Amino acid sequence: MEEELRDLARLLLRAGLGTPAEARRELVEAIARDLPGEAAASRADEWLAAARADLLAEEKDWPEHTDHDDLLAAFAACETMGVRVLRGVPDHWSAKQEIDRLAGRLGARPLRGIVWFTPPDVWHAIDHGMLEINLWHPTTANAAPGDDLLADVLSLLGRHGLSAHFDEGRIEIAAHWRRRVPDKPGHFG
Repeated sequence: MEEELRDLARLLLRAGLGTPAEARRELVEAIARDLPGEAAASRADEWLAAARADLLAEEKDWPEHTDHDDLLAAFAACETMGVRVLRGVPDHWSAKQEIDRLAGRLGARPLRGIVWFTPPDVWHAIDHGMLEINLWHPTTANAAPGDDLLADVLSLLGRHGLSAHFDEGRIEIAAHWRRRVPDKPGHFG
């Protein structure tokens, strides 16, 4: 169990979804639940610091421009074309709540769709170099082959140097989630 929790620390740090305090809280809760009797907070701090040190050492071998940079640029471009991007949402219910919240709030630019993915989707991209994302219409209907929305998002990803295709209801993007962390002592996010 300890090995799995150390891996969770590594994935939470590398994903960078939410704030550092939120990631720490999630790890502390997991340690307290799965390793009763451990000093969860100090163990979480220790493992996050080790994961950060490992990542900073690894970053030295990364190219100056990473797939993560391309993903961020593509996601920003999605937003400008009316496709809201939800990073690291827990599930489809959360994505649906965001669509409901946005209904009628975008002014002159209507919501064309929503892209969303979960923390485990990001963790897969960290370890395996493939990010799977969901693309929905504002009605929550999945995009499908032949949809202009799907064609536009796939084209946009390609223009940002990302190889992507639609498979079994999701877009698969060949991309390693290599997000750099600030080189500040005591800061892991």
